[in-house]
Amino acid sequence: MPCPLKPNTKKIKPSITKDGSIIRELMHPAVHGNSEQNLSEATVPVGGKTFLHKHRVTEEIYHITEGSGIMALGFEEFEVRKGDSIRIPPGTPHGIRNTGKEQLKILCCCAPAYSHEDTELMG
Repeated sequence: MPCPLKPNTKKIKPSITKDGSIIRELMHPAVHGNSEQNLSEATVPVGGKTFLHKHRVTEEIYHITEGSGIMALGFEEFEVRKGDSIRIPPGTPHGIRNTGKEQLKILCCCAPAYSHEDTELMG
């Protein structure tokens, strides 16, 4: 029987979140029993972007593991690349676009855990 504390991430199928990113939920309370946060891997294809959005209660941390892009955070835009980490406070509009020549991969940690209900698209 698989251990819920150490899921087989190679078997996790991707899905599309409300902001349009391709997500693999590496660990989420609804599946693995953790209680306060989730960890997912987002992929933004070359030339792709996420919709500008915010979360009412969730704080996020993005850690770029591959590629590069432009991050919109509040009223700022700035370049991000492999190795960068970005804190996204609750209620802050944000989005990211891939401006590089390879897919943009991001580890996303959300606390409390991500939910579509807490995600508001900004138009």
